[in-house]
Amino acid sequence: MSNEPTSHFDTLSDRAFVRLPVVAELYSTSASNVWRWVKRGIIPQPKKLGPQTTVWNVGELRRSLAEVGLR
Repeated sequence: MSNEPTSHFDTLSDRAFVRLPVVAELYSTSASNVWRWVKRGIIPQPKKLGPQTTVWNVGELRRSLAEVGLR
């Protein structure tokens, strides 16, 4: 089993959620850049599940990645 955060991304449902390390790896960038790109509209807006839990929808990420040619 791989330790990479994205190792199972392709098997997830479009309704699933992933955390910041997965998003950063998918876009091959740093966590701080993820937040910059969210602000600029390059990466979809995350959802807050709690005060310290922020997640991204897998389906939205797949569409965004396809638009920028990364998947």
